[in-house]
Amino acid sequence: MNATAIAALTFAVLTATVSEASAASRAVKMACAGDYFSYCSDHAPGSSGVHSCFRANGNKLSKGCVRALVKAGMVSQSEVSRRAASLGR
Repeated sequence: MNATAIAALTFAVLTATVSEASAASRAVKMACAGDYFSYCSDHAPGSSGVHSCFRANGNKLSKGCVRALVKAGMVSQSEVSRRAASLGR
């Protein structure tokens, strides 16, 4: 494979990865907007404060938000299940 082909392939892979991350991020933002405004709006969107706030309020988050976070890989299903079990759900 020549250098041009390798560069084009690398660019395509990176672009696809960024696009997938963007799509996941948009999905999380849409699914979690209500939860953000209800519990964490005193933190800047996307900040570590929001992540900490969502973790602290995890048992209050909507099911749609939790599903989006799991699908995006931002939280594991095992953590969601563990927390639900600890709350008797």
